[in-house]
Amino acid sequence: MGRFVEGAQRSQTTLLPECLDDFIAEGNPVRIVDAFVEELELASLGFDGTMPASTGRPSYHPAVLLKIYIYGYLNRVQSSRRLERECQRNVELMWLTGRLAPDFKTIAEFRRSNDEGIRNVCRRFVMICRDLKLFTQAVVAIDGSKFKAVNSRDNNFTPNKIARRQEQIEQSIQRYLDALETADRTPTSRGRSED
Repeated sequence: MGRFVEGAQRSQTTLLPECLDDFIAEGNPVRIVDAFVEELELASLGFDGTMPASTGRPSYHPAVLLKIYIYGYLNRVQSSRRLERECQRNVELMWLTGRLAPDFKTIAEFRRSNDEGIRNVCRRFVMICRDLKLFTQAVVAIDGSKFKAVNSRDNNFTPNKIARRQEQIEQSIQRYLDALETADRTPTSRGRSED
């Protein structure tokens, strides 16, 4: 095709297989998700299934499914069916899960049965961000300009306002979990959940 950049042939085999880790940059957020989830004590946070059953089919570790949900949250993928598809085709999720691809029912059931654990992980994440000082106070620079002082209701905070804001955050988490539930249950015209 002349002077165009050409890709490799799809049927071409390579002498050495490419490492999946080579496709994920050092600064990729999935590395942070992986490190965060690996450091959590999931049993103490309220997750079911942290100890595998001695009989029956082996289950997915809750950490793998939690990584999928956190990845979905960061990338605005709420539907369990879409998360299933992303596990099968998205290189970042393949790296994050070790090439595991649970089906949509497993992903949805994990969320349903670990509602409290997911809430605790959200709280834990905020606490870690505070400890690492990722949430900082506002910085004010003075350059000699004069501004009219405004101490409106929106610009000051009392302990009651902070408590109400924390309650709003809890409600926001609940709305997100409800949206996930709705996305899993909403049938489309083809009889499948909405993607």
